[in-house]
Amino acid sequence: MKGAMVSAQQEGVSGTGALYSRFVGPLLASDEGADAEQLSQLTLTALGQASLRRDWPLVSGALAGLGAELQRQDPRLEQTLFGCRFPNPVGLAAGFDKNAVAAGIWHLFGFGFAEVGTITWHAQPGNPRPRLFRLAAERAALNRMGFNNGGAQAARRTLERQRLAPPGQRPAVLGINLGKSKVTSLDLAPDDYASSLELLAPLADYAVVNVSSPNTPGLRELQEDVQLRRLVERLRRLPGCPPLLVKIAPDLEDDAIDAIARLAYEEGLAGVIAVNTSLNRLGLEQRRLAQTGRTLAEEAGGLSGAPIRRRALEVLRRLRATAGPALPLIGVGGIDSAEAAWERIAAGASLVQLYTGWIYGGPELVPSILEGLGRQLDRHGLVHIGQAVGSGLPWIA
Repeated sequence: MKGAMVSAQQEGVSGTGALYSRFVGPLLASDEGADAEQLSQLTLTALGQASLRRDWPLVSGALAGLGAELQRQDPRLEQTLFGCRFPNPVGLAAGFDKNAVAAGIWHLFGFGFAEVGTITWHAQPGNPRPRLFRLAAERAALNRMGFNNGGAQAARRTLERQRLAPPGQRPAVLGINLGKSKVTSLDLAPDDYASSLELLAPLADYAVVNVSSPNTPGLRELQEDVQLRRLVERLRRLPGCPPLLVKIAPDLEDDAIDAIARLAYEEGLAGVIAVNTSLNRLGLEQRRLAQTGRTLAEEAGGLSGAPIRRRALEVLRRLRATAGPALPLIGVGGIDSAEAAWERIAAGASLVQLYTGWIYGGPELVPSILEGLGRQLDRHGLVHIGQAVGSGLPWIA
């Protein structure tokens, strides 16, 4: 019976993957052609409508089929971290569902958690277009979106319209990623973040302080010890503050990474997410964007995807070495396979997140990673994913 169920799931994923490869794959195979941001927006519009109408018979039937194809149930992959029960360690990273329009259905894609945002207190249009670019050959992207979103009040209305179950009772954990409004000065940043968090806290399983996007002027200065401590202390004083994590940049020096690890311990942060996009071009300085004709060295924005995998791993290892085993870490950046996910977990991440790799890999990627993690547990003789976290165990092919 179990073998038949697995076979049916694999067959379903193959069908979904074939559709994605046929209709979306050609659009992602070249830097030119369909605009990357427009493709994302079209997808989110459809997913947002499905999330709002997921109880309608035709929609619920289609979504149930999607879940049957892409979800994987394996109790060995479940974890409880900072008071949240994660059905599996693979999540959707912030940046894709910026306005939380599809918060009600991300679990059906196989994710154990999803992080929506980045959301700012003030609605803002973001940076001028074009601002999202494919680097197809490198399975990477360059973005300078600039926290484009409808603002915290609109996000709350959007989440309420989706009639989500209360925090702690959802099929997947929901994180809300918060940033500083562009119009707000650094001096007033703590109040800006606090306004958003106070409004959205009742809807969040956890919240993330994003101080690492390279696309809001001055934002990364908030990673500095004194600034970040002041910000965290302001947020943790809020009544009903959910578990609070901070997301850091891959471009920090080792001493800054160490300082954040110490701050997380001293201020009682629930965890650290490593990493955001990179300002370092990582050997791609002369790579030219077809849309602008300029090289990456000449372009603003953060690099994501496969090229930042190595640096993201280095930062995670440094955090783990400084923070010790108690602080939960979430690894993100260049994860596009089960092997990359295992590598990050073995280095110390309790959870991993996907974005660029998921776009290129398609819907098959999440179940493929979950199945791959399960096989690694078998090959290493482990009974639970928690035993793999920080173990340093290699990938066994």
